[in-house]
Amino acid sequence: MRQRIIFTTIFLSLIVGTSQAQEDKGIDISGFARNYTGVLTGGDNEFSIIQNTFNLSFEKKQEKVSFKVNPYLYHYFDRDLELGLREAYLDLRFDNMDLRLGKQQIIYGKAEGVFITDVVAPKDLREFLLPDFDEIRMGVTSAKLNYYFGNSTIEVVWSPVFTPTQMPADGSIWSPTMPFPITPTFDYSTAEIEPKLENSEYYLRFSSMSSKADFEIVGGYFWADDPAMHITKQINPATLQLVGLTVRPEYHRLTMGGASIGIPLGPLVVRSEGGYYSGKYFQTETPTIPDATIEKDFLHYMIGVDYTLAGVRLSAQFIQENILDYEEGIRNDEYENTMTFLAKKDFLRERLWLEFFAYIGLNNGDALMRPKVSYSFADGFDIQLGANFFVGTEGRFGQYNTNDMIYTKMKYSF
Repeated sequence: MRQRIIFTTIFLSLIVGTSQAQEDKGIDISGFARNYTGVLTGGDNEFSIIQNTFNLSFEKKQEKVSFKVNPYLYHYFDRDLELGLREAYLDLRFDNMDLRLGKQQIIYGKAEGVFITDVVAPKDLREFLLPDFDEIRMGVTSAKLNYYFGNSTIEVVWSPVFTPTQMPADGSIWSPTMPFPITPTFDYSTAEIEPKLENSEYYLRFSSMSSKADFEIVGGYFWADDPAMHITKQINPATLQLVGLTVRPEYHRLTMGGASIGIPLGPLVVRSEGGYYSGKYFQTETPTIPDATIEKDFLHYMIGVDYTLAGVRLSAQFIQENILDYEEGIRNDEYENTMTFLAKKDFLRERLWLEFFAYIGLNNGDALMRPKVSYSFADGFDIQLGANFFVGTEGRFGQYNTNDMIYTKMKYSF
């Protein structure tokens, strides 16, 4: 109860205080209120989620200075209120450059629904890949400097504080399958990255746009958002059987270089993106490797095409992940192949939208299929009905084959 009172007081203070500021100083206030209710289609038709969201955005723009603050509130039926801050930054503008300081979302690449070179913003995966991507991407505290010349931009990002991926809580229906033969004990002694200068993350991007192509080249030196699971085995010397496991999560540095490009070719738009990672760790089943992890370089790339046919927006992508210098015993396949497909069409002068999006895992024959229909009931008020169907029994999507669900979202934007 006390926590709820604190959250409510904070939000009311923001609303009342900034409403007066909006009148006096021209601060723009926008946001939305939303109810999101999902029901599992199997078993006893349990609720997969009941989430009430209140999202606010406060912005003030002047010639040389501006700011944005984006707090949000999540209320669930089965957990405490959650008050968060998606973005809170200050912009300083000069003749040929600008500087953004604070918590911000930074997006790289051309892929849709897939993170290849889009590595700056950590992810909130507590609900897998089901939320909107502007909610999956978390803000990261950083300084971003953009320098402009002609149609090109050089961007430098310094992030002094590491923010890891948010994973599902224990017992969540979205907890990934753990490939351990027995229940392990966890040692979290190396699961923290201390906030000090030598642990900073750095990113560099060059982008350019012309009538023939839109491309960017990126690089980064940063911590992997997901920890490697180092394992210590306890063996009974008499029977040589496994009697215990200690799992020690540890974050490791990655070096990444990559590029992306979008090229219009008549009615088509061809997109491509690729990244090379050095220092990535993978889980293994090889007895000769003492801690069940191995470091390998890694390629991740995509090619996609967008096309509009009879008013239907069509998009398809082929994505491949390739572990270089592959060795037998690595849990991941040497090549992991995935496709995505999107079809979207509007009716009633953009008041009614039909959409179908799918991830298809080619290695394991699994998939996530996401049909939905959205209707603009009134100005600012949208109603959405959708479903998430998981196909297969293995793989990235098949592991959630008992989580098929239908859902509704009612959202008022202001």
